[in-house]
Amino acid sequence: MSFFNLISTGGLTLAASLAVSAATFAASPAPAAPPVAPAAAGSDRISNPVAEFAGIDKITGRIITFDVYIDETVQFGALQVTPRVCYSRPQNEQPKTDSFVEVDEITLDRKIRRIFTGWMFAESPGLNAVEHAVYDVWLKDCKQKSDVPAPDATKADTTDADTSKPAAAKAKPASAKPKPAATPDVEQSDPAEPDTTTTN
Repeated sequence: MSFFNLISTGGLTLAASLAVSAATFAASPAPAAPPVAPAAAGSDRISNPVAEFAGIDKITGRIITFDVYIDETVQFGALQVTPRVCYSRPQNEQPKTDSFVEVDEITLDRKIRRIFTGWMFAESPGLNAVEHAVYDVWLKDCKQKSDVPAPDATKADTTDADTSKPAAAKAKPASAKPKPAATPDVEQSDPAEPDTTTTN
């Protein structure tokens, strides 16, 4: 047998064995499908009503931690911090805490200027940092509750206090008469005071 006959015979043998194994594989029952995995981790995020921030005053070196309710504004130094959403992940997953935040600066001439709008990440505080000459603010955590009373509870408390006042305290007494408006050129005397001017 020549060399070329051996190669062609070996090729035919190899092709036949591949055909047999393919037929055997096709005839075997399909393996059981693996159980369906739960939804992706991105859809398991938890929406929280409170965002916890930390801020540093670069002049004094003081670091302050403060809680802010969603859509409420808290002032830290010359900055006003307003979180719009705050998301976290369940405890059995890798932590990923993020918040969409708006930060405004109150300038020296009392104007409000937006200096930051975007996502802050608690695991990477330097990724989207608030750039300010005196103050730095970053996200620490998202929480379900806070020691700080909710803004709705504060408004409800003041409303309850207003309704508990007696009606007589709210109404002005009838005996109090408004004083006439004084013009700059003419002084008007108060009718309740006695006239002390003398005519000679």
